[in-house]
Amino acid sequence: MSTNIPFQVVHVTGARPNFPKAAPVVRALDDRSVRQRLIHTGQHYDERMSNVFFRQLGLPEPDENLAVGSGSHASQTGEIMVRLERLLMVSRPSLIVVYGDVNSTLAATLVATKLDIPVAHVEAGLRSFNRSMPEEINRLVTDRLSQLLFATSPDALVHLGNEGLDPSKVHFVGNPMIDTLLANLHLFDVPLIRRQLALPQRYGVATLHRPANVDDPGDAAELSKALHTVADQLPIVLPLHPRGRERLATAGLFRHPQIRVIEPQGYVEFLSLVRGAQVVITDSGGVQEETTVLGVPCLTLRAETERPVTITHGTNRLVNREDLAEAVKALLEVQRPAAGWPTPPLWDGRAGIRIADVIAQFVGAG
Repeated sequence: MSTNIPFQVVHVTGARPNFPKAAPVVRALDDRSVRQRLIHTGQHYDERMSNVFFRQLGLPEPDENLAVGSGSHASQTGEIMVRLERLLMVSRPSLIVVYGDVNSTLAATLVATKLDIPVAHVEAGLRSFNRSMPEEINRLVTDRLSQLLFATSPDALVHLGNEGLDPSKVHFVGNPMIDTLLANLHLFDVPLIRRQLALPQRYGVATLHRPANVDDPGDAAELSKALHTVADQLPIVLPLHPRGRERLATAGLFRHPQIRVIEPQGYVEFLSLVRGAQVVITDSGGVQEETTVLGVPCLTLRAETERPVTITHGTNRLVNREDLAEAVKALLEVQRPAAGWPTPPLWDGRAGIRIADVIAQFVGAG
């Protein structure tokens, strides 16, 4: 990545779901000799939550790490804004690129807009229509303020149109996170991860961290009970996000002999684990997309999803805690198709190239 100034494009990332989305865009802009800078807010700040992703995905080391760390939504967003504003006032780029729907996305959008710097939003138009989710507020505000809106699925185009956003700002490009998955598919080694974790041939994976599942002690207790009934059927590996770990431990989740709690994994290790699973239980948006492309049955423990294309074109299904065990039982009784799962439109490994073409033209480098 160029270290010359002035920078044309500044990418702002903050949490591990951002990194697989950013990597193909950064790479494609490099191919077009666009001068770039990468800022990591430090919203996810430990080795397993961020640093390992930079190495495995071939992202350059961030030019700046704001080292914000954890905190409430307000304090984290505010601190990112304060630290990011100092940087952008010194070196004003032609465009800020933000990814997904985390607090870093919202903070960077607000700062850039107030400084009259255009914003491009990668993953625009996703909607859960549940405003109790902080991510939904981040999505709505970011899309309203952005000058370039990069949509990953047809439903996102519909939402942006219904909200009256200027269609000239909207670009249907596909999903850059899937670019990263397809580029690394040959590295997802199921036999190796099984040996490393001493796993049997048949196992499940769970990834759960959303407030609706883990913040309230009663919800955490119900979740633990539901996962115990699943673990009665097959071993469950749980790479556990720091969010909710203590509460789930208190709720008794770890007491089942077939539930294996491990640390968050690197990108390659995690997707190797997912690729070999009989079933994945999640509340993560990105995992819904990754299982769709890998053809792995996915049960999403949420009442809604902002990624309905993973249901209509993929392996995903929404379930509640009460129905989880029965849903897993039904999946285990059905032969998993070997190949041929339908792929959502433009999830073809070229989304980063399409995004880079639009950005390069916008900043006058195309």
